[in-house]
Formats: sequence, structure tokens, C-alpha cells
Amino acid sequence: MKYDSTQYSHHPPTHPPTYTYNKVQGLVRTTLRLSSLSGGVASKAKLFFRFSLWFHSCSTMAALGTRGTVKEASGFNPEQDVENLRKAMKGAGTDESAIISILPHRTIAQRQQIKEAYKRAVGKELTDDLKSELTGNFEKVVIGLLMLPPIYDAYEMRNSIKGAGTDEACLIEILASRSNSEVKALTAAYSKDYGKNLEDDICGDTSGMFKRVLVSLLTAGRDESTTVDEALAKQDAKEIYEAGEARWGTDEVKFLTILCVRNRNHLLKVFQEYQKISGRDIEDSIKREMSGCLEDAFLAIVRSLKNKPAFFAERLYKSMKGLGTTDSILIRVMVSRAEIDMEDIKAEFLKMYGKTLYSFIKGDTSGDYRKILLELCGPEK
Repeated sequence: MKYDSTQYSHHPPTHPPTYTYNKVQGLVRTTLRLSSLSGGVASKAKLFFRFSLWFHSCSTMAALGTRGTVKEASGFNPEQDVENLRKAMKGAGTDESAIISILPHRTIAQRQQIKEAYKRAVGKELTDDLKSELTGNFEKVVIGLLMLPPIYDAYEMRNSIKGAGTDEACLIEILASRSNSEVKALTAAYSKDYGKNLEDDICGDTSGMFKRVLVSLLTAGRDESTTVDEALAKQDAKEIYEAGEARWGTDEVKFLTILCVRNRNHLLKVFQEYQKISGRDIEDSIKREMSGCLEDAFLAIVRSLKNKPAFFAERLYKSMKGLGTTDSILIRVMVSRAEIDMEDIKAEFLKMYGKTLYSFIKGDTSGDYRKILLELCGPEK
């Protein structure tokens, strides 16, 4: 399935400034209130760190606009949500339907306020209580929804590295699709939560040119301006061609230098010029010249730059097609994109595969896991 780079050559409409202001204002009040209740410099420093991550998250969502399926709940009452969640977990068994009626229908900011209200009312962490009540993929979705975006990204990166084997696809997906500020925030969260350096951990689990691509992306050094240098774009296209199709062997460093550093608008022009010079799409040349994780990494970078919603639509499709479901991918994309661009992902999914994302999820999952994913997906249109 080819990507239509023209569909998202513009930036999606931004959300009104009050969206971010209201969220940040609420979190400022939350942070100050908790600081007054918590003694000690270390406690306040931790709260400030969490607030800083959330401020980043608010800014990121304002920049991207709100093409998500999750919207701010009107008449939001965190205390009432806490009471309903407590009832859902009280006594024998758990009322999963009550949890589903609340958490996927609250924004990330609202969920943070629910967590704060729960701790104030019960003296325990909501996340801990939910973990003791829930299991399986349903639990993974619920716990993911309660995390701030950088913390969730760091959590996914950590799970992809620790233990035997490495989930290279997860590393690629996150690093190829996040902005510079998002990469910096997840790196800081990783260090704070796990006491480790993410670059060191990735270097210890990967090798060769693939490792070098990931390290380059981790530096968060991509030019994020919108400037297009026509002459340089032609030169970049020529150099990529000469580093691959036009020679015996492949100079992967040249691909890295251009694909991991240049800005999006410039690279879209480079891809056009490359087509003229080589007679091939850049994706086809990457497939011909490379293999394995390195091929996957460069393809992910190109596809995310061309059309990010289509990139995630393909990730979702591949997680569900054929026998079995790769739940880790399905959960990560649904949780991380629900408030950002899920509407656009759904539209691209239908255009690319002729079926709705809703129908795919409904046919490939079951039980409460299916129900909460469908709430995040939003209704068919």
C-alpha cells in the first residue's frame, strides 16, 4: 500500500490556545496542592519533574491539534469518578464496565486529576489498586491510559529492551514518529523512572548501523523548521542515489545523515527529486538496498514523515492481520494516539484497507479488552 504524501503535507489545525492553558492551569493547581501536602525537597522535586513532563505533553498536543477520538468530558467531576471507580473495585469481583465508562472518556489531563483525587480520598495510588484488580491486555490498556505520554513512551521503551531479546519494532516506531521535544521528554522520563541512560541501554541491545540510526534519532537533533532549500534537496537526492542505487554496495551513513537530520518539508522535496533521478520511490530503493532492522528503521522514518496517520494505520493493520494479534502494538498505538490523531488514522485505515479500524478491532479482540479499545477507537462513521 503506497502512502499519499500530499494528504498531510500541511500541519493539522491547531487547538485553541485555551485548551493548553486550561490543562496547564489545572496541573499547576494540582502540583501546588500536592506540594503543600508533601514534605521534603525530594518529594517536591519529583512533583516538579512530573509537572514538567505534563507541560511538555500539553504543548505537544496544542501543536499537533486535536484530531483524537478522546475529548475533554463536559461536567467533569474527578471526585465523582473516584467514587465510581472505588465502587467498581469494592467487594468480590470488579465492575470492568464502570472502568470502561470512565477512563477512555477522559483526557490525559483529566485522568491525572482523577489519580490525584483518588490518592487524596483513599491514601493509595489508583494505578496500584487497578493492577491488583485487573489482568491481561485489559489491564495493560487501563494502566497505559493513566500514564503521562513521555512516561508511557519510556515504559514501552523499557519493556522493549529489558529481559531476553529486544523488541526492535517498538524502538523504531517510537523514535521514528516522535518530535524532538517528545524524544527529549521520554529520555528524561526513562532516566528518572528506571535510573538508567536510554542511549546506553539501546547501545547495549543493538548493533551496527541500526544502532547508529537509533542513537541519531535519540539526539533529538532533527531540523524542525519548514524551510526547503531547492538546490540542497536536489543535492541530497543525488547523494542518496549515489550512495545506493548507483553503486555496488550501500553507503548507509549517507542515508542516515540526510533522513535523520533534515526537516520534513525539505525531505518531502528530496523524495520528489529522488523519484526524478532514479525512477523509483525512495521506499523501493530502501527495500532494495537494505534489509532487517535497518531497512525497517529507514522505512519507518520515511513513512512517518510522508504521512504519520497512514504510518500508524499500517502498524495497526499489521498487528491484526492474519492469525493472531500482536497486542503490544495494538495497545501502544491505540493508547498513545487516541488523543492526538486517531480520527486521521481511522480515515487512512479505511482508505488503505477498505475496512474500518473499528471492524478490525471488533473482529480480532474480545471481552473487556475489545470494549475499551473500541471506546478509544470511537464509533464507525
